[in-house]
Amino acid sequence: MDSQRYPRLSRIAVPADLRQFPEAELPAIADELRAYLIEAVSQSGGHFGAGLGVIELTVALHYLYETPEDRLVWDVGHQCYPHKILTGRRDTIHTVKQKDGVAPFPKRDESEYDTFGVGHSSTSISAALGMAIAAQAKGDDRKVVAVIGDGAMTAGMAFEALNHAGGMEPEPNLLVILNDNRMSISENVGGLTKMLGRISGSKTLNALREGGKKLLGDKNRPAAKFVRRWEEHWKGMFVPSTLFEEMGFHYTGPIDGHDVPALVATLRTLRGLKGPQLLHVITTKGKGYERAEGDQIEYHAVGPFDPSVGVVKKPGPAKPTYTQVFGDWLCDMAAADPLLMGITPAMREGSGLVRFSKEFPERYFDVAIAEQHAVTLAAGMACEGAKPVVAIYSTFLQRGYDQLVHDVALQQLDVLFAIDRGGVVGPDGATHAGSFDLSFLRCVPDMVVMAPADENECRRMLSTGYRHPGPAAVRYPRGTGPGVAVQPSLDVLPIGKAELRQRGGRIALLAFGAVLPAAEKVAAELGLTVVNMRFVKPLDRALLVELAKTHEGFVTLEDNVVMGGAGSGVAELLAAEGVVLPMLHLGLPDAWQEHASREQLLAEAGLDADGIRRAVLARWPALAGGPSRAVGG
Repeated sequence: MDSQRYPRLSRIAVPADLRQFPEAELPAIADELRAYLIEAVSQSGGHFGAGLGVIELTVALHYLYETPEDRLVWDVGHQCYPHKILTGRRDTIHTVKQKDGVAPFPKRDESEYDTFGVGHSSTSISAALGMAIAAQAKGDDRKVVAVIGDGAMTAGMAFEALNHAGGMEPEPNLLVILNDNRMSISENVGGLTKMLGRISGSKTLNALREGGKKLLGDKNRPAAKFVRRWEEHWKGMFVPSTLFEEMGFHYTGPIDGHDVPALVATLRTLRGLKGPQLLHVITTKGKGYERAEGDQIEYHAVGPFDPSVGVVKKPGPAKPTYTQVFGDWLCDMAAADPLLMGITPAMREGSGLVRFSKEFPERYFDVAIAEQHAVTLAAGMACEGAKPVVAIYSTFLQRGYDQLVHDVALQQLDVLFAIDRGGVVGPDGATHAGSFDLSFLRCVPDMVVMAPADENECRRMLSTGYRHPGPAAVRYPRGTGPGVAVQPSLDVLPIGKAELRQRGGRIALLAFGAVLPAAEKVAAELGLTVVNMRFVKPLDRALLVELAKTHEGFVTLEDNVVMGGAGSGVAELLAAEGVVLPMLHLGLPDAWQEHASREQLLAEAGLDADGIRRAVLARWPALAGGPSRAVGG
């Protein structure tokens, strides 16, 4: 680090160093931290706007609290880059998201300052409450702080935790900081956002309340209870405190989250208070970098860029991404069918619904970060004859799994799940990897589960699932496919029918989804049969039984965990048919894959052409001699 440019930050390796500075230096430290974050992320890329918005808050928290002994729990972990810089990762932050580099989210085994692993939102209050209860049980006096923001307060789990904490006896010592920037990745939506927008800070009111507490003494005295109730209702006319006060939290704020002296003074007071506290801070996502403040969606996460000119939009890939294929299909199908409804849990941009939201606003539903609600909302729509399409990342569908099983599948409702980011995802790491969806979907009765091998097949599968009168899922990867031209029609595929791509000899490669091109390459080299399976459920029973009679073994390939995945389904089918055949299952490992590029992760899992070839030849060494004819064919 250049000590001339960063004279203070260069002396801060860990928070204990920060605490050696006089309080008057904190605004200057915040300025240096913001400049360094801009410099680092411009070189590496990564999450950007949310971190810029919590610079002052991060400095104040680590200055006043004895971290890591005091527990600091970050929500929607992309807020945590400034935290990482102050907690021993200053000189490696430029490696964020890269293989073997700094993780993009809090990660317990990366640092003792990362008290809880985060990737999905709205977990901080539950985790922090658990820490506070455990500390209290052991007689530890450590402080516990949860920082929730960037839309995370819209999820039901946050309110479940608030409800629990506010009603406990004895009261837990917990501080929840609501970082209110009115954003998640897109603009926040919903009634809570509107309520939090009715902001009128009242220093006088807070002063009256604190003075009244001292004057009235015991909070259980009748006079104190009366005054507290009167104060809550009066304050509710001015600031959004009533909800939190009624849930049992002492509400403070709203205060300016970029005013370091005010933050420090408020936090110093709250640090000494007992019971559940909620501090409401108002921040600006992208604060201090004009372009990020002006375009908060674009600068949520960025690639490398020149800070002097900002992000320069590059031409998109020559071939469309799977997300774009879905977005175009959704608009085309909506134009053809007025019953279509599009639902997303706060992922309009990521899931490809921007065009749909503009062309069909009355049929577009962003439910905020509320995956459970998104799925049951779709179920309710289907009950009344609508045709809902839930656009959701694979890793986020895990949060709505009970609703998928109980509210959709059990009732055999007509809901299509368009599942983006299936399989390995890449730089965001294990928290965002769609490694399990084929396993957890194929065990659900009445589900039709599809995995496209190319862009046009993805479009046809979406139409197939939409036209199917029951629950269906199309699961596709992040990024682009092999470049197959997408036809404008809304044709469907015959359900449960695979596609024989090449008939070869001895061994059949059964590929599910995006791994097909690598399988085809190996099959061509070794003279093997290759099948584009298309359907994970139902499987093509007739074709599999036929191939089992003419081949010495099967190799199943999928970018899903092997355990319980599509390959397991093939093995179960053969066992039920009484067919005994050597099988090799290739897929994602029974281990957590860390952040790296998608290509690196596939190679690490042995799902690139080289890995598949090695695995097949290790199992059947005689294939190294070259192509051979199929048994009986």
